Amino acid sequence: MVMASFVVAAVLLGLLVLGGALWPLWRRAPRAAGGLLVALGVCSLALYRLVGTPQALQPHATQAPATMDAAIARLQDELQRNPQAAEGWQLLGRALAAQGKPEQARDAFARAARLLPDDPDALVEAAQSRSLADPQRSLDQEAVTMLERALALQPSHQRARWFLGVAQRQRGQPAQAAATWEPLLTQVDASTANSLRAQINAARTEAGQPPLQADTPAAAPASAGVNVEVSLDPDLATGVHLSGDATVFVIARQAGGPPMPVAVQKHTLQDLPLRITLGDTDSPMPTMKLSALKEVELIARLSASGNAQRGEGDLESAPVRVKLPAKDPVKLVIGGR
Repeated sequence: MVMASFVVAAVLLGLLVLGGALWPLWRRAPRAAGGLLVALGVCSLALYRLVGTPQALQPHATQAPATMDAAIARLQDELQRNPQAAEGWQLLGRALAAQGKPEQARDAFARAARLLPDDPDALVEAAQSRSLADPQRSLDQEAVTMLERALALQPSHQRARWFLGVAQRQRGQPAQAAATWEPLLTQVDASTANSLRAQINAARTEAGQPPLQADTPAAAPASAGVNVEVSLDPDLATGVHLSGDATVFVIARQAGGPPMPVAVQKHTLQDLPLRITLGDTDSPMPTMKLSALKEVELIARLSASGNAQRGEGDLESAPVRVKLPAKDPVKLVIGGR
């Protein structure tokens, strides 16, 4: 009975939301709008007959709410009984947003995102709702984390890429914003590409970069590869027994920024001493590249567990800050002072 009531409330709320959205069409073409509403009702009924109990749709089981407020209240009641219904939280968030209640909508979308951590659409919707609930329309760190997760799951997700670029621009990172937006030029139509290119060029100008040419879909950023030489401190090598299959991570991260790497390579202890070049192809995130940064912090870590995150007993080199592009190799000594 709980699930039946939940589905009915969701269907009714969907009809109310769709009815509001179709109002302009109704005035111009009432037959078309009416047909869409009927089609939705029929599809909802057919879906419920496949997964639910048809008897629950009888008038004695559920009385239809007369207003949007009543439908929202009904849905909220059912979500209290069935809090794991992610789609219900999404529907509630959309309805609350349509009513001009951004803070409540944000909370509903956040519940949906927690239930759907691997759904890019749910993550982006939750991130966007955080911006709409903020008086300054800012995307906070939690929203950025959601957007980065969505892009990691689906690099071609247009809304995730757009909003992440907006967040980077808001944070005074115009080069990163431009680099994040540029791949969109190959995914949108010509009209949208023209307005998008203007936004990209504004960000590139702010970052001191030349604008994109109008006849090219995207200009690849110049490579900012950095040469790194990694070695083991001689005293450590002779005084400590190290497993030959220990893992060496060479990491570049944003100077003064979050600890997540913008470039990383994995090698073995037997590879030392090591000479490598870290570049854009070593980035674990498509939205953050070495070429978009002016300064990075480099570190080498010897990990017995094979995990890139620092663990107990891991050995590291002293971190070295480097301005890009770097002409000379950067020397990192694991265990050195």
